[in-house]
Amino acid sequence: MARRSLAQPRPGGNCLNWVLGHLLWAYNGVLPLVSQDPVMDQEVLTHYARGASPIRDRAEALTFEEILDAWNQAVERVDAGLAGLTPDVLDRPAPGSPTGNPKETVRSLLTTVMFHQAYHAGQTAVLRRIAGKEGAIR
Repeated sequence: MARRSLAQPRPGGNCLNWVLGHLLWAYNGVLPLVSQDPVMDQEVLTHYARGASPIRDRAEALTFEEILDAWNQAVERVDAGLAGLTPDVLDRPAPGSPTGNPKETVRSLLTTVMFHQAYHAGQTAVLRRIAGKEGAIR
């Protein structure tokens, strides 16, 4: 799967490696917001950041195994962090807003992040098919 995760969709878009790395980049960045440590240095994920160019060269990419391992850790930490949030914390002003909302709260920011994650997670079924796998993960 590792090499096939770099298969590019045509006529455009990002490969499975980039999409899963991008999901990891988003969760890794939000972990401090939910009082959890990032799973890796955010600089390592530069190629997966919002607006980054598609990964076309294997040398630019983390291995798919590295991404999956870090993803699994990030999911566990996000779940643990969300479980510990109180209404007071959720209603505090967020440290920033990717949508430019001047009234962004931790709650609204996390809602945006969850929508973002669902949007890209939906792409993975098509990208798995492009990579030669079944769309559904079993």
